[in-house]
Amino acid sequence: MRRALFIIPTALLTLVLIGSTSPVLAQEETAEEPMETAAAMAESALADTGLVDTTAVDTLAAMVEEEPVEPEPEPSGFAQSGLVEFFQKGGKFMWGLLFLSVVGVAVIIERAITLQKAKADVRKLMEGVVLSLKKGDLEGALDVCAGTRGPIPQILHAGLRQAKKGTVAVEKAIETAGIIEMSFLERGLIILATVANVAPLLGFLGTVSGMIAAFEAIAQAEQVSAKLVASGISEALITTMSGLTIAIPVQIAHNLFVQRIDRFVVEMEDSAAELVDTLASMNE
Repeated sequence: MRRALFIIPTALLTLVLIGSTSPVLAQEETAEEPMETAAAMAESALADTGLVDTTAVDTLAAMVEEEPVEPEPEPSGFAQSGLVEFFQKGGKFMWGLLFLSVVGVAVIIERAITLQKAKADVRKLMEGVVLSLKKGDLEGALDVCAGTRGPIPQILHAGLRQAKKGTVAVEKAIETAGIIEMSFLERGLIILATVANVAPLLGFLGTVSGMIAAFEAIAQAEQVSAKLVASGISEALITTMSGLTIAIPVQIAHNLFVQRIDRFVVEMEDSAAELVDTLASMNE
């Protein structure tokens, strides 16, 4: 699953590289003039002077018209959207922001799928475990936990395996299993927190670099216009906006995942306490 999620960076980088060729095509379109227009202008100028026979000019014009002209390729829809131009205006720091955004999206998708699979019907699970224990069927209780996926069944299963050694051993096994399951649930959150913190800082760094370049351009210009200042500052602020655009949803996702993990912790503690109480009452 993780390898499949990290295919996203390759796809995005490929799209950016394809779209980066659009400015070259645009320059070629503006630089080339139609051959028919050039021939018409030459014919008109030579005819006005009367120094050159217009028959030769007509022959030259006919040859130009007969020469096939290959149509210029049209820019792709991705290039026409303006996303590539926006990316290029941000400068070299946009590549770092692109990397952070791809990593953040990949981790969010992976964590969302993992936490969704970790959900379990705790009430139904505890009813089956307690019912089996009251019947004296320890193996049945273990089978109930083994047949349910998620961290809570794994913790109960670890505790039930130590049931014959007493409640102290059960509590210790539950505590150890709980630490392992918590580390599994919290994996990847540090990456999201890093992306949420670094993306705005990298955006501000790009803005400072752009402002320095803008002021250098102003210092070298003989006449400073408001248009020159405004265009330089607007391009410098692109990285700040991009960094904040990345950081805000990543931070929201991080907080939602932390809240969901806190619910798992509460359910783990309640289930473990109920299991220990049931075993203690059976040993009395």
